[in-house]
This record gives sequence, C-alpha cells and structure tokens, in this order.
Amino acid sequence: MAKYLKLQQFPQNMGELPIDFQNPNKCLLTGAFEEQLEMNGVSRTFITYLAPELEYCRQCIVVAPPSNVDALEYLQSGGWQTLADEQKLFVHMLVPQNGSWDSTGTDADYMNAVYSCIQTRDYYVTMQDNIYAFGIGDGAVIAQQAAMKMTSEWSGLGTIGELNADAVHFMDVSAVGQVQDNLELMVEAAKCQLPVWMAFNEFTPENQKVLAYWQQQNHTTCQSVVGEGADFIWMPGQVRTVSEVNEEQIAEVRLTLGQSAGTPQLIRTMWQYVGAARRHRGFGGKILRYYKDPIACGATLHTMEQEGFNRCWYEYVPKSCTGNEPRPLVVVMHGRGGTADTFFDISGMSCVAEARGFIAVFPQAGVYQQKPGGLRNVLLWDGIYDGKPVDDVQFIRALVADVENRIPIDKSRVYACGQSSGGMMSSTLGYYASDIFAAVAPWSGMWMEVERNIVRDKTTPQDIPYMFIYGSNDFLCAGKAPDPELPFSVSEAIRPRIAEIMARYGLKSENIQRWSCPPINWYLFPNESGVPMLTVGVVNNMVHANYPEESWISYDQFMCKFSRDAEGTLFYQGNPVY
Repeated sequence: MAKYLKLQQFPQNMGELPIDFQNPNKCLLTGAFEEQLEMNGVSRTFITYLAPELEYCRQCIVVAPPSNVDALEYLQSGGWQTLADEQKLFVHMLVPQNGSWDSTGTDADYMNAVYSCIQTRDYYVTMQDNIYAFGIGDGAVIAQQAAMKMTSEWSGLGTIGELNADAVHFMDVSAVGQVQDNLELMVEAAKCQLPVWMAFNEFTPENQKVLAYWQQQNHTTCQSVVGEGADFIWMPGQVRTVSEVNEEQIAEVRLTLGQSAGTPQLIRTMWQYVGAARRHRGFGGKILRYYKDPIACGATLHTMEQEGFNRCWYEYVPKSCTGNEPRPLVVVMHGRGGTADTFFDISGMSCVAEARGFIAVFPQAGVYQQKPGGLRNVLLWDGIYDGKPVDDVQFIRALVADVENRIPIDKSRVYACGQSSGGMMSSTLGYYASDIFAAVAPWSGMWMEVERNIVRDKTTPQDIPYMFIYGSNDFLCAGKAPDPELPFSVSEAIRPRIAEIMARYGLKSENIQRWSCPPINWYLFPNESGVPMLTVGVVNNMVHANYPEESWISYDQFMCKFSRDAEGTLFYQGNPVY
C-alpha cells in the first residue's frame, strides 16, 4: 500500500540541501510537491511526485486526471504513486481549474506548458527525451489535444476514456516552436509518429476520427493484430526506404475496447508499451527510437571513489572482443544535465562498438550548481562543488587506467568524444590528456572556460587532432553572422578555440578542403604534411544536439585513422604525422 501523501512546497533555496556523495545524481527531495507556472497571465498549479531514491533524467509521466477529482488523492488511488515508486518515475499530475477541463484548447496548452516547466531544473532534473502524456476520463481529450499540438515533444501517449468532437480540433494545428536557450530546450511542435495506446468503450464517430488520425500519423497498415492487453494493434508498414540508424519506425496504434475507466492494471499495461520509446533531438526534427538500456544491452556498471564522490561509468565490451587481442577504447561523454545511461542510449555508440570491435565506456560527469540558490548536483563535466573545481580529467585518467588493468586495450588507439558539456570535456582532454588520447571528437561544444581549469598544472605536449561537429541552429556553437576569416560561422565563445587549434598546428584557411554530404557541410584543415588536424562538420537544420550517425562518422571517418605510439608520436593512417 502506497504511503499517504501530504502536499509540500519546494524550499526557496535548493542550494542548502545536501548531496548524496554515494549517488550524486539522486533527487534531493521525496514526496508530492505543488508547482506553479504562468500561462497567458494566469497562474496554474500542478503536482509533482518524486519517488524515494528517484534519480535525475528518469522517465516523466504528465497526467490529465478526470474532472472533479482531487489530484493529490488521485495520484495515490489511481495507482500512479505505486507505479512511480516501483519503476522510479517522475509523475506530474495536472489540476483542472474550477474542477473541470476546458476542451477549447486552453488546457491542452496548459499540459504542454507543464512539459516545458518541468525542465527548468529548479528542483530536479528531467530530460525532454522521455516525457509521456496520459489522460484519464475526460482528461483523455486534453491529453489528445496536447499531443496533437506538440507531437514531436512527447515520446508516447496513453488515453483511457471516451473522446468527443473537441478531441479532433487540433489535428491540423501545431503549437509555436520555441528555444529555451539556458536549458538547451527546443520545442519544435511538429507533426510526426507517436506511440499511442487508447482505451474506450465503443467505436463512436469521434473515437474513430482520433483513431484514424494516429493511424495516418504512424503510417500503420490496415491489418491489425491482437496481444499484450490490446484488442487491436496497428503496426507501421514493413516496407521502408529510409535509414533507421537515427529514427526507427516504431510507433504503433493500440486500442483496448470496452474500457473507459483508468484502472491501475490497465494503466500499468499501457505504460509498458508507451514508455518503451524515447524522442531525441537531431537534424531536421526530433527522432524516435526504442530506449537502449545499458544493462539489457550487455553493458556493465562500474564505480570508483574520486575526490569523495562515488563516480560511475557503463562499460560495453562487444561479443566479438574475446581473447587477449588488444582493442581500441572510446570514452563517450554526456551533456549537461544528462547521465551515463541516457547517453548510452542517445549516442548509439554501443552499436558502433559492436560492429567495429572496440570497447566503449560511458562515464558520468561530476556536479555543478547551475543557478544561484539552485541544485548543487546538476551533472556537468569539470564542475564545481562548494567553490572547489571537480577535476574530471583525473577521473577520466583513473577510469582509463582501471579499464586497461582489466581488459586488453590497444593503448595506441584511445579516443574521446561527447556532446555539449561532454564535447567540451573531450576537447579539454585534448589539452590536458593528449598523452593517453590519440584523437578527440567534440560534438556541439568545445572547451571554452579557462577559469574552470584552474586545477590543471599544465597542458600535455602531444599533438592531437579534432573533429568538431555542431548544428547550424545550435545556440551554443553556431554564429549569428558570417565569419570574415572562416567559411563557416561559429559563436564568439567557440571562435577563439578554433583559432587556437589552427595556430597550434599551423593550419591555414587558404588550404581548407570543403565538401558536402547532406546533412553535413565539411571543412577540413590539413597541416603542412596534409594531415587533417582539424575537421569541422556543420549539420544543416540541427539545434543543440547530436544523433547516432555522428558516432559512426566520428569513428569511421576520423578517430580510427589516428594512433599514438608509446613515445607519444602521432600516426595518421599508419604514417607519422610529422
């Protein structure tokens, strides 16, 4: 039986709460909390439930409950608290104004506003990749409307209840896209595929219209099958002409007929399917894939104590890596607010490792206080705790040494890559750990802040090549105007790093090599020997993000071509760089 909940208020100063040094990624509070947001000048309330031992970046369910129920009581009686406790989920319960839902679109906008609000990192850390909309009773109409207006933001939709004529009002309407720069949040609000499970009593005209809408969005076949608690399952067509490296055609439409009440068992059954997908940022839009759980995929979790913190990483050893043959090692690092397990999924690097026969490790960053008075345990590479820098270079050095002590590693072929804060960290390793790395591939971020590197004694002297990939719409990396000295535009924060690398290796703009392979425009800077010491890829129509194909490109076209011998000499395709 779930413990009775009392509605709490979040502390005004989250910076006063202590961090769990054994699990720095754990939520600092537990229980049900009231949150507020402003929408069109009106204050709206919703309830957030944080399960015991809940960690950041876990899946989030946003629920539109039936009208005229107490939201806090329904959180408990409807089975949501039990589900959250068992599976370690965030649950956000909407509260209708005056006890009933407004199906003209106002409350659909409220539900979508909650989607954005829960990502502000004021009291906990969530991801835009794994947030799901549920609606029960007449709340089903609100969830349907919200998903239709912002399909590309939700990772799944579940509704239990009869639908009315208002449910179809937004079939051809999308919300306005927006960028929340300080949190890397991009709302595209595009129409696209979405895993959907509905339950209602009968095939009324309104129910059938909504059903047909999602069948069209998901490109499902006309034939249905039965199973897993659904009376009808319409699956995407089997004939596909596009690559599924980045986005998988996985969105089914499921229907349970004869039920319009949200029983805990039905909700749990629907969640098992709806919660299996995640939607990640990429070029051209947000892309849907099944979640790759590190442990289920064969990775192992490792820990060590570093500077008083329990640090962790996932280690993926492909099935083909048997015997004593030394294998390359790739260190793959997540962005700010992310985690090791989420980036195992987002990067898709384990698939590259399996195909190419190298070891991949996915470490978790240290902590950082992103906002004054805010959380002190937002995960960020080279962070700060209590005014003291967290030395993540030493952590990565210790991690690599630990792996090398247990697994045959080709020490001449150790590489680093990562996105955003992880991209900054990979380029930082190029300055301060080039003695153990042969090449680095920062994605949507490069080392920028000198003051965060005060823990360093000196840079390492070895030369190291860079492959820098970022999106043309990346708020952190893309410039706002053409660059007078470069054929691509980068932000003022990144520009000095590009200039520094060019000066360090004597790279000249007049020697640049350019080509295009959509969606990327490439710019290669060779040194005097013709070796590409800096390669820049600008991804068309991409925001602050990365996508799985970048992992394949970074390894196949760049990292694997470089090696470094025991004396520190850098080789390119088997030949000394100088």
